[in-house]
This record gives sequence, C-alpha cells and structure tokens, in this order.
Amino acid sequence: MKTIFGIIGNPVEHSLSPLMHNSAFRKLNMDCTYHAFRVDPQDVHGAVLGAKSLGFGGLNVTIPLKEKVLEIVDADPIAKEIGAVNTVDFKSGITGHNSDGIGAKRALEACGISITGKNILLIGAGGAARAIAFQFAHEGAALVLANRTASRAIKLAQDVRSVGDAIGTGLEDLPKLIDKAEILINSTSIGMHPDTNKTLVTADQMRPDLVVFDIVYNPVKTRLLREAKKAGALAIDGVNMLVHQGAESFRIWTGVEAPIDIMEDAVRCALKC
Repeated sequence: MKTIFGIIGNPVEHSLSPLMHNSAFRKLNMDCTYHAFRVDPQDVHGAVLGAKSLGFGGLNVTIPLKEKVLEIVDADPIAKEIGAVNTVDFKSGITGHNSDGIGAKRALEACGISITGKNILLIGAGGAARAIAFQFAHEGAALVLANRTASRAIKLAQDVRSVGDAIGTGLEDLPKLIDKAEILINSTSIGMHPDTNKTLVTADQMRPDLVVFDIVYNPVKTRLLREAKKAGALAIDGVNMLVHQGAESFRIWTGVEAPIDIMEDAVRCALKC
C-alpha cells in the first residue's frame, strides 16, 4: 500500500516540497506520495493525530504551525532548543525534529564551507534565524545576530548562549560587523519576490573572501547574491538550504539517503518555469 507523506501549514499551496519529495520517491522507485495540506492552527492537533491514525509516513510542518506542533510531539533536543518542529515522524510514537539548521549547515558544506570556528554574521531574528543560530552554535561557530529590532537579536543571542557563542545587536553598525565576519547569512525575507530589488548589504560593503548565503530562494538570484558576485564573494542561494533540509526529513522518515541532485534539479526547474 502506498505510503503518504505531506506538509501542513497555512498557506501551503506555494510549497515546493511535494515536487521535491515526489521526484525523490520516483527516482528511488519507492511506493510513496507527498501532498500539501492546508491546516489552520486550531486544527493542528487533529491533523497530526489523524495523519498518525491514517498510517502516514511523516509530515513536514511550515508556518504558522511549527511552534504549535511542539505541544504534540516527543521533540528531539535541538527542536526543543529551537522551540519549533518542521518534521514529524510516526515510526515510534510521534517524534518531532527541526531540519532547518541542518539544512543550512549542509548547504554551506556542499559548497566547501565549514562553519566550525568561523565568525558568522546572521541577519534576522525570526524562526529560521533561531534554527540556524542554535545549530551553528552547536557546531562551534561564533555568531553575531543582527536584527532591525535589536532587542529581538539580543534575546535570541541570550537563548543561544546556552549552547554556544552568540551576541545580539541592531543593524546600525552593519558595515563594521561585515568586516569582522567570514560568513554572512541573510535569514530575513528581504529580497524575496515581489520585492526583488531590496537588500541590506551592497557590494561596496563586501570583500572577495566573504561567503554570502541567502536563505531566500524565490528569486534564486536575489539582489544580495548579485551584489556578492559583484564584490567577488562566494554566493550561495536558498535552494541549497531548501533541498538539504528536505533531504534530512526524507532520511528521518525513510532511513534512506535522499537523491539530493534530483531534488535540487526539480526545485530549480520549477523556479525557472
């Protein structure tokens, strides 16, 4: 019998996860299918328990449900620290995981970049920033968290210091912060479609030995990454994180290493078409 997987959220129609995972299932000849399900926050308990009862293989979780799902699942340590779940597995009870930070880490590693011992400037203090910050702090990176509302970055840094090195600040001294950073990560929505000409950092503030990673994937070539290329810096786009976090979910559910190249090709083709 076909095993069903899915992503729950609201909205969820825009998700590329069904395309990505179904491409992987076809490549590996697995009798599985993946669908998107719109779920309101007040219905999340019923949706997760219903999926378990119906024999689903697992779920991905997107906004605004990542925090609420934490109330239902037996979360692993990193998901507890982050305070959000994006992957639910049903093999042994209902377990919760967060693959966002792992996806960011592996996106950099796939481009030959290690994060251990690196000075990393992470712009933003939302859910994605929280996942990346905790994962990278665990890996031994030294983090500066910069956010338009400085108090949010300072609070996040305080939380992250329970596992590693982090300080929080505003954006006032962004050029000086960039000068000290080896890796710059944008975890905000700035530059995302339709506001594709926006960026917090321009080429004149960068240098060739800087690594610039934008988690935005629509458009793939954000203004930030175009500026990075102008400066001669290494530019890494958000498709890399999307695919690698999806591959980690795939591994958690199936115990099988995902065909990352197939998943990436599917996503990049969809974003071009």
